[in-house]
Amino acid sequence: MTTITGFLTDLAGAAFVAEGLPEELGQVQVSDRPDLAQFQCNGALAAAKIAKAPPRQIAEKIAERLKEDPRLAEVTLAGPGFININVSDTYLEELVAGIASDDRFGVAPAAEKLTYILDFGGPNVAKPMHVGHLRSSIIGDSLQRLIGFVGHKTVSDVHLGDWGLQMGQLITEIKRRQPDLPYFDVSFEGDYPSEPPVSLEELEEIYPTASAACKADPARADEARQATAELQTGRRGYLALWKHFIGVSLPAVQREIGSLGVHFDLWKGESDVNDLIPDMVAKMKTAKVAEESEGAWVIRVKRNDDKSEMPPLILLKSDGSYTYGTTDLATIVDRVDAHDPDVILYLTDQRQGIHFEQVFRSAHKAGIAGKASFEHIGFGTINGTDGKPFKTREGGVMKLHDLIAMAHEKALERLQEAGIGADFSEDELTKVAGQVAISAIKFADLSNFRRSDYIFDLDRFMTFEGKTGPYLQYAAVRIKSILRRAGTDAEAAASAPILIRSEAERHLVLELEGLTAAVTAAFERRAPNALADYVYGLAQSYSRFYTEHHILSEEDAALKGSRLRLCQVTLGVITLCLGLLGIDVPDRM
Repeated sequence: MTTITGFLTDLAGAAFVAEGLPEELGQVQVSDRPDLAQFQCNGALAAAKIAKAPPRQIAEKIAERLKEDPRLAEVTLAGPGFININVSDTYLEELVAGIASDDRFGVAPAAEKLTYILDFGGPNVAKPMHVGHLRSSIIGDSLQRLIGFVGHKTVSDVHLGDWGLQMGQLITEIKRRQPDLPYFDVSFEGDYPSEPPVSLEELEEIYPTASAACKADPARADEARQATAELQTGRRGYLALWKHFIGVSLPAVQREIGSLGVHFDLWKGESDVNDLIPDMVAKMKTAKVAEESEGAWVIRVKRNDDKSEMPPLILLKSDGSYTYGTTDLATIVDRVDAHDPDVILYLTDQRQGIHFEQVFRSAHKAGIAGKASFEHIGFGTINGTDGKPFKTREGGVMKLHDLIAMAHEKALERLQEAGIGADFSEDELTKVAGQVAISAIKFADLSNFRRSDYIFDLDRFMTFEGKTGPYLQYAAVRIKSILRRAGTDAEAAASAPILIRSEAERHLVLELEGLTAAVTAAFERRAPNALADYVYGLAQSYSRFYTEHHILSEEDAALKGSRLRLCQVTLGVITLCLGLLGIDVPDRM
């Protein structure tokens, strides 16, 4: 479906061509001054240099041509040559009729269906998920929903951190504590115990202890690196112990991911590509893509036009162990072979940008990228109200489980303060509080441009007023309530024509028509905040419409049907947008 700006741009472009000027000068945009007009075209200013004539004189000629189209209600000039345009209500009624009858609300699917792989989440085995994993999980899930809605195929991969140095640190620390376990006896040939030697809680204590010890003692660090290399080359006891780490860690990771309402197609880890690495490295050595440097093997990726330092990617360390770069390259080999992707997106802290640039350049240099292009979707940090990275009151890293529990408790408190849920069953109240809690967390994150840092303030996020997730949920629930009370009138309104008889209705229809532009902006910029901004503006427009008009008490049957239909379409678009942000709308609040 053609957007209004697209239609007007074509119209204005033809007018410029008719005056002997370039068509691209006819670009039309939503007006910067909605008090003056709905849309504007500024092409006459640029045309002045080409035509060597005053811009207002050119604008007058373009305006006269535009006035000939009956779909335009008003074309006026402002300043030195700005062209202001208002479309007719008849045209808007036809447009919104098309939106209302389309289950995609006017957003056309992509003409060419591509395959996108999204690498996000990135939890580590043996470490609890914490607030640092929140942005990757939330933004990544929203992007997979958005890209899928646009019409592309998506494959999401959690990409577990299960094969790096932390595994060697854990193994050597447990060996110190329980040296008699069979996993450390190289002569042991029997079956290893089926029960893990450590619990999740113990792993969560052991890892930071081991990590700190390795940082403090070079000998301990060397021991951990050696254990990592032996694990990666298949030492039997270490592999068995590593499987226990996975077994006790993965259920907790899946619990946290599930509580956020985040979905992954693949639950692969770095270990899944371990067997691909020897052949990949050998080919890179043979092709002279990799070269030896001080006992290690590296891929040089620096370019002549680089304005900052770009160190080589380390493919193999001098001790023979792999790096994150090695497993990232092997993962590309695996993904290209299994899915033949067109685009692979990596969602991590933006400070990892250099690492991924090394990986991307290495993949292309080695010829393993296939047809895929790569993008690092970087994001900023979550800070506390003191402006520093968000932590617990005790100063430690906030666990994701604790953060969600804290939000759920605050949601219950706010619902009770607002008098919501007094007649709910305990199960319904718990469910709604959970939906409100996740909405508050997600919308607070996604309403910011992903590269921006933001301050985590749960009290502010959880209000039912202003630009928050709970406000938008409440706006949608209020429309649901109106439609329920309308009963059979709402059912009849499903086919009612939408009539525009007021400025509030006109403004609401224009907001509904803006969905395509919002989806396009969010998709192209990989920035869900464009959707968050749009749906908040739509909710505000609906609030004005609701305040200024009778709906259920309207006596004119045609107007009542029209307004109920506007309610239905608005609810559909709000629900769609919130769904793309990963937010559920309760049935009632």
